[in-house]
Amino acid sequence: MNPSISGEAVVFAGSPRKGGNSDAAAQAFAQGVREAGGQARVILLRGHDLMPCRGCYGCRPDLGGRCVLPDAQAVVELYETLLRAPLFAFAAPVFFYHLPAHAKAFIDRSQPWYLRWEAGDPLMRALPRRTAHPLLVSGRAEGERLFEGTLLTLKYFFLTFNVRLAPAAELRGFDGPHDLATSPAGLDGLRARGAAAWQALSAKP
Repeated sequence: MNPSISGEAVVFAGSPRKGGNSDAAAQAFAQGVREAGGQARVILLRGHDLMPCRGCYGCRPDLGGRCVLPDAQAVVELYETLLRAPLFAFAAPVFFYHLPAHAKAFIDRSQPWYLRWEAGDPLMRALPRRTAHPLLVSGRAEGERLFEGTLLTLKYFFLTFNVRLAPAAELRGFDGPHDLATSPAGLDGLRARGAAAWQALSAKP
């Protein structure tokens, strides 16, 4: 493994529904990482009471670079994982061709880090290149551009942290809350993806 990165893989689970399909996807990916000899932590975003960004720009670097909302410290603790972890996944359902509101609120709170990156902050610019695996679940079985909005948001969200997207796992037609959990082929594929991701990371000089 690259000596500049260490620790456990982080899987963000962005569904508001407990125990649903994207939760199953997150757990399966994490299990694959563990089976390959790594450690993985699943972060359930719904378990964090996040306020939406209000676009006030109080976090501008020339004003100190810190969010002014009351929950700022809790958000900082969540975002520490994006500065330190060697590997990521982001599991979420598709709501109206995009992320659920709470998951999008989490992403919008990255504004202080984005502004630091944009201003050339040395810490942000020196982050090692890493990979994130989108694990996206749709109740619809059809739709040519079904995942496009989510993937664009994830691409530019992770870019601030020098994280590039791997090809997405696009899981279609899983509508009932336990559809994926009762799909051995679907879960096996996600476990294999997690294992392969960790093995590829471990193989880097």
